[in-house]
Amino acid sequence: MHLVFIGQRKVVCLVVFSFAMIHALPLTLSILIILLSFFLSNSTNLLAYSRPNIIFIFIDDLGWGDVGCYGNDFIDTPNIDQLAKDGMRFTDFYAAGAVCSPTRCAVQSGQNQARIGITAHIPGHWRPFERVINPQTTMALPLDVVTVAESMKDAGYTTGYVGKWHLGRGDQFGPAKQGYDFAAEVNGPHLPGRFKATNPEIAKPSPGQFRTDYEAKLCESFIKKNKERPFFLMLSPFAVHIPLGSKSELVEKYRKRGKEKNRSLPHPIYAGLVEEVDDQVGRIVREVEAQGLSDNTMIVFTSDNGGLIKRYDYNEQSDNIVSDLAPLKGEKGSLHEGGIRVPLIVKYPKMVKAGSICSEPTISYDFYPTFVAAASATLPENQTIDGLNILPLLQNPKAKLNRKAIHWHYPHYHHDRPAGAIRERDWKLIEYLDGTGDIELYHISQDLSESKNLAGERKGKVADLKKKLSGWRNEVLARIPVPNPSYDPERAPEWWSRRSGKPIDSSARKRFPESEKHL
Repeated sequence: MHLVFIGQRKVVCLVVFSFAMIHALPLTLSILIILLSFFLSNSTNLLAYSRPNIIFIFIDDLGWGDVGCYGNDFIDTPNIDQLAKDGMRFTDFYAAGAVCSPTRCAVQSGQNQARIGITAHIPGHWRPFERVINPQTTMALPLDVVTVAESMKDAGYTTGYVGKWHLGRGDQFGPAKQGYDFAAEVNGPHLPGRFKATNPEIAKPSPGQFRTDYEAKLCESFIKKNKERPFFLMLSPFAVHIPLGSKSELVEKYRKRGKEKNRSLPHPIYAGLVEEVDDQVGRIVREVEAQGLSDNTMIVFTSDNGGLIKRYDYNEQSDNIVSDLAPLKGEKGSLHEGGIRVPLIVKYPKMVKAGSICSEPTISYDFYPTFVAAASATLPENQTIDGLNILPLLQNPKAKLNRKAIHWHYPHYHHDRPAGAIRERDWKLIEYLDGTGDIELYHISQDLSESKNLAGERKGKVADLKKKLSGWRNEVLARIPVPNPSYDPERAPEWWSRRSGKPIDSSARKRFPESEKHL
């Protein structure tokens, strides 16, 4: 018999008992029976100690290069940078969708969102006079989908959700109905007095409290309350999504820094909001440390899609520029790298070597099987899981996943045209679904900026990847745009609201306050 100590908790493990030992002495056999009974009666608690807490930080619209550890030299992100120093930074991680709801669907379901039909943000954009009619997106994550939270609950985890949901309007489709024990869905802009928690049982924001502070406080409280059992906590702040708004001292800080450096980008409000996100990360890490949970907690930091260049879809005012996503091409709403390549940092001291870097292509729906594997849980039997367990990468960043390709399906007009894409190792193909037949091919490992379209030179590779992408779309029953009988080239750029069924008057767009001083 061996006694094993994990951390500061004494755990009795019966490792090897020889046949001879069992038959040696009655006393030995009696001790064995007693210890075995103790082990079985406490098996649930003992198992809990060996599984990590998981904190999943899911930022909204944060670009690949918006934080220091990914090359940003303007915005202060010391807490996120420290997370990378203490953990693993992924260079080739992708959001499953080019906008928020599709990626959120992929995270919760473990599936490519095309299987479910949540391919645009809910309720989606509408351009009624474009060349093709976009398929209508599914308006809520179906309740019969077994979410990652439900799988974690089945494994004995306490589950919590804080922040933006965007997978169906109304309480009937909220996180409380999708496996989260603690559901603090928060809606509204960033500034004080502009947001609220939909759950009436959740403490209301304090007067003058910013949304990022409110969300961080809810997370701190959850960690304190659930420190004795394994937990899964997802923080999904509204930051750094438009309409932009940040603390006045941060806005002024970055406005001053921009003048000193003779730089107009990033927008000072945007920079301030990124720093607010960094503060959220710092508060969560410090709370984990204060509760003595650091060694057995996996902290995951990422974004739901690429960053913004333009501040707002429908208006071309001079102050609408948010950031420069160079060297990446495109932005949120595009299947170019700027729209889908995002940061991923994982800190887990028991498994991840500090300061390690992984370049294996990975994607949002990989989180589901990874979290389930870390929890020693099981995947749902009757639900396709497209994601792969990336724990082998956390153990060895040079490892390779058994994956043929990564696929995207975004059949909607946004900051680009409807398109699908496939990345197969070093090659990436984008196929436009707007009736033009346009194709782009990039050797992505050598051309991160997607500056040289090789479609005309590598027709064999185009044919191969196009066939594979089409086959995948057929497999998942992806919804495809259809020709628009109302196509009008003159009116094609018009944006209409799906909620009102009316055109959007960009000139009358409401201007939002930049800080609490402008409320």
